[in-house]
Amino acid sequence: MSKLPPVLAKLKFPVIASPMFIISTPQLVIAQCTSGVVGSMPSLNARPAEQLDEWLAEITETLAAWDRAHPDSPAAPFAINQIVHKSNDRLDHDMALCAKYKVPIIITSLGAREDVNQAVHNWGGVVMHDVINNTFARKAIEKGADGLITVAAGAGGHASAKSPFAMIQEVREWFDGPVALSGAIASGGAILAAQAMGADFAYIGSAFIATKEARAVDAYKQMICESNSDDIVYSNFYTGVLGNYLKGSIRNAGMDPDNLPQSDPSKMNFSSGGAKAWKDIWGCGQGIGAIKEVVSTADLVARFKREYQETKARLLG
Repeated sequence: MSKLPPVLAKLKFPVIASPMFIISTPQLVIAQCTSGVVGSMPSLNARPAEQLDEWLAEITETLAAWDRAHPDSPAAPFAINQIVHKSNDRLDHDMALCAKYKVPIIITSLGAREDVNQAVHNWGGVVMHDVINNTFARKAIEKGADGLITVAAGAGGHASAKSPFAMIQEVREWFDGPVALSGAIASGGAILAAQAMGADFAYIGSAFIATKEARAVDAYKQMICESNSDDIVYSNFYTGVLGNYLKGSIRNAGMDPDNLPQSDPSKMNFSSGGAKAWKDIWGCGQGIGAIKEVVSTADLVARFKREYQETKARLLG
């Protein structure tokens, strides 16, 4: 059994929704939390920066109202993603607002920082750091992160090329704290499989893009419903960091997804070839073959829960 902090130990369904640039807003976060999974969003989605104060107030107040109205089914906690890379000049501002609202979970990306982790601990929060290999995982825990998000092959956006089996196996050799697994998870059976491998939680992003609450254009949602793993390309061309993207969006931008050049990994450039990553070039994971239609977040989570129980019953039966 993993040693889970109270905010995660009380989670009734083992899913953390990943924070998606542009896509995740309070509407989606609230729908995820009230459906019983950890909802999350990047702080950088709030633009201008002052909007983050309004958004955090909306989330905390709405979830508190939900809990008062539904004492038998309280909302899951929410998380805010912080990019701790030196390119993020909003970090201090956004962290101060997270402290103001005592955000229960902070997800850190693109680096691990002791000062950020300590700041979160000062207000009683928990830090989950996303990693693409075992080396980065060790560094994150050494610098004070409470848990790990292992981003394996097939995850949407920036992702590792590592097998989820290898990542979980290696991390569990030395770490007994909270671990979430990311990579092509879009069904209840896959959630259960993540736990069977040793993860505490499944970390799901792409499936939530095709929901009514997601801030994605209709064409993006529809492309996900019509695509599968063959329609995903893994490239560092758009940001300098390897990630998974929908081939259809690359073609729509006038480029050949099967012949993309390599980018300079030292530069975090989010606009290449005249197209902007995330806005024009749509991030997406390999698990989307399980997504057939645009539904509400509540309906998607209900499907996950049903499939999870059906899979468990079949294995135990």
